[in-house]
Amino acid sequence: MRETRSIMGMTIEIEIVGEDTTETLEAAFQYLDTIDQRFSTYKKDSEISRFNRGEIKEKEISGDMREIFALAEKTKKETDGYFDICRPNGTIDPSGIVKGWAIFKTAELIKNAGHTNFFVNAGGDIAMSGVNAEGDEWSFGIKNPFDTDKIVKVIFPHRKGVATSGSYLRGNHIYNPLNSADKLEELVSITVIGPDVLEADRFATAIFAMGKSGILFLEQLPEFEGYAIDKNGIATATSGFAKFLTND
Repeated sequence: MRETRSIMGMTIEIEIVGEDTTETLEAAFQYLDTIDQRFSTYKKDSEISRFNRGEIKEKEISGDMREIFALAEKTKKETDGYFDICRPNGTIDPSGIVKGWAIFKTAELIKNAGHTNFFVNAGGDIAMSGVNAEGDEWSFGIKNPFDTDKIVKVIFPHRKGVATSGSYLRGNHIYNPLNSADKLEELVSITVIGPDVLEADRFATAIFAMGKSGILFLEQLPEFEGYAIDKNGIATATSGFAKFLTND
């Protein structure tokens, strides 16, 4: 059974193969809605908004918020500062890491409910398990950022996680923490394949902020591959990306 809903400001699609999936689907979407209620910077009553206004002190934040803050700090160190949830205006915006984390947690929820064949896709961040309804490996298309009705590559993630970062769907919502004046116009899309969706998403935003050098950074990360498209429509892939273009 497949269902699509709009949560967290994006389209989220979940498919669970098999019977008796309605209850799990509903639980998965309810969980994602709870995460949105907690972390959305657009909701005045969210935990992160209240924290930014000083209504909640750091010692009072939830366990989920502590986990996100710790992951963000880890990612900042691992990307030499190219990922930072601290905005120039002094507020905290964890959006760049919450999506992948939430999808990872949702996949765990579905697995714990006893399902082995499923996928969760939230705006290009994808977690999957097992096979599709036809018994084949899951495959996904990388959209042409200049014409989103077209697919430039079909990838077979081989049960790894996928995250896509770019400016073509949500506008220029990413910033360079090391140079706030950088308009980040070199790349329009970067797709990262990592050990799981959380790991892929942790690095995708930072790699986009790095511009053309991001693909070189990704090349040095063990267990990661990627595919970048620049403003001129020129694509650059990491050396091991080709193995995800077949279902072998």
